[in-house]
Formats: sequence, C-alpha cells, structure tokens
Amino acid sequence: MWHWAVAIIPLGLDTLAIAAALGAAGVPSGLRLRISLLFAAVEGGMPILGLLLGAPLGKAIGNASDYVAVIVLAGCGIAMLLEDDDDEREQARRLTSATGWAAVALALSIGLDELAVGVSLGLLDLPVLPVVLALTAQAFVFSQLGLSIGARLGERLREGAEKLAGAVLIGLAAWLLLAVVN
Repeated sequence: MWHWAVAIIPLGLDTLAIAAALGAAGVPSGLRLRISLLFAAVEGGMPILGLLLGAPLGKAIGNASDYVAVIVLAGCGIAMLLEDDDDEREQARRLTSATGWAAVALALSIGLDELAVGVSLGLLDLPVLPVVLALTAQAFVFSQLGLSIGARLGERLREGAEKLAGAVLIGLAAWLLLAVVN
C-alpha cells in the first residue's frame, strides 16, 4: 500500500525543476512564498480532482482500473521525458510576471501531471488524505528549495531532475504492472 508515496517523488523532482527555472529567471524574494503557496495549492488540488475522477472510474471499470492506472502513469512519465525544456522555461518566465487569474492559469497548466497521477491513484483506490497532504507538502518544500537554488543549480541539472522524474514514473508504472500481473 506504500506505492502511493513513490508517486510523490517524481512529482517533487518536477516541482523542483520548475521552481529552479523560476529561481533562475530571477524571482524576487518577496514573491517566493506566494509562488510556493500557489504551487502547494495547485499540486494539492489537482490530485484531489484526479482522485475524484479516478475513484469512480476505477469502480466502474473494475479489474481493468489497475491497467489504466499503469497507462496513465507511464504516459505522464513519457510526457515528462519528451517535454520541451524551452516551453517550460517560457512558462516559468511568464509565471514570474503573471498576476491574478493569469498566474493561477499558468500554475494549473504546470499541475497537469499531478492531475494525471491523481487519476492513477484514484483508479488504484488509494487513501485521499495522506496522498493530498504529502503532495501539498512536497510542492511547498520543493518549490522553496528550487526557487532558492535555481540561479545556482544550472540548466543541465534542472533538466536532469525533470527527466529523472519522468523515468521514475515510468519505473513505477512498470512496477505496478508487474504487481498486477503477478
């Protein structure tokens, strides 16, 4: 039952990569708390939406829900591996100057991977509260860390963290597939 915790690790790495891009873009220290709170709200809220969608879907499709969860996790991991780093840097640049609903919309677009993981967790009928609390906490901690070290982290290391996140999600999908098959 602990495998839900493993799904949080790659999302933390993804959050770190995005926050590091923001830090490298020169986010003023006064905005760091606001951005971290926005990340925590989005990355805690998107999985709730995903869980709310995935749980009834899982009950409706029965035993196939484990396989659908594997496909969603693997797809999310592949998307992270194939994501264009220039697009992410542009999103980060826009987020540093966005305010109000524009900032929320950009944060929601960044949180789509949490939505996908939330659907997978819902399909697997996992506990909502511990998952959401862990995702929210990781989002806040990793965004603070990324914002703080972003300028010093270096582009290659930041990109590597995101690619590692995608690989871990694919590995988790493979592990779940093996667990389902056996």
